[in-house]
Amino acid sequence: MYRGVLHGISVIFKNEGLKGLLRGLNCAYIYQMTLNGCRLGFYEPIRTHLNSLFVHRTLTDSKSPAAIATQNLPINIVSGATSGILGAAAGSPFFLVKTRLQSYSPFLPVGTQHHYRNAWDGVRQIYGAEGIKGLYRGIGPAMVRTGFGSSVQLPTYFFAKRRLMQHMGMQEGPALHLLSSTVSGFVVCCVMHPPDTVMSRMYNQTGNLYKGAFDCLYRTVKTEGALAVYKGFFAHLARILPHTILTLSLAEQTNKLMRRFEDRILPQRIKEKI
Repeated sequence: MYRGVLHGISVIFKNEGLKGLLRGLNCAYIYQMTLNGCRLGFYEPIRTHLNSLFVHRTLTDSKSPAAIATQNLPINIVSGATSGILGAAAGSPFFLVKTRLQSYSPFLPVGTQHHYRNAWDGVRQIYGAEGIKGLYRGIGPAMVRTGFGSSVQLPTYFFAKRRLMQHMGMQEGPALHLLSSTVSGFVVCCVMHPPDTVMSRMYNQTGNLYKGAFDCLYRTVKTEGALAVYKGFFAHLARILPHTILTLSLAEQTNKLMRRFEDRILPQRIKEKI
């Protein structure tokens, strides 16, 4: 039905207009706030606690300058994966509804069609028909997918940032954040796309077409070839690259603003505790 990203955009816009291209946007906002709230919020506490435990051999040193400054690649990867898995578990029902809303088309029905008026109607219908288990259909692949992506997103970002500062003499600022997040976004797409394909197919199935994530992966590769897990890669890259650049760049600026705000209004005794 769609020969590529640009052809897909033109076909959807021609038949459904801008509304068709933005189908599921409200649910996407809820999912992204839940996912990234957990992913960005839990990363640093997990990382500093693991640094304290495994590098400095103490359980009470997580807020020390040494634990915060330590950059240990395996610990960074584990911290990113853990925070991503927590976010995926929290946001999985909304990703399920978002996928089904995006897949629905009254003009060009492709695959299984689910007709929901909005995010909450989707949650209500799924819960009414399948209960809690239905809302968390595909949570396993979702956790794997997001764990894969998060395990490389923040570690790659900070790794690229340090290398650009050391070897290219770049200073802290928007240009450094832009280049670092671009590298991170590309690596995330390469790592996350295969489990993303599996998760999307499991979310969009009717009934129990696949027994689980590995069954879906096996049957996809068996019937369509190994490269089938990278179907839609450039569409995914077109989404994940600006998403990663904006998320990480804005997170940097937000952290700076929050630190300035805290320095101005918080008493010293409170700042020492946080």
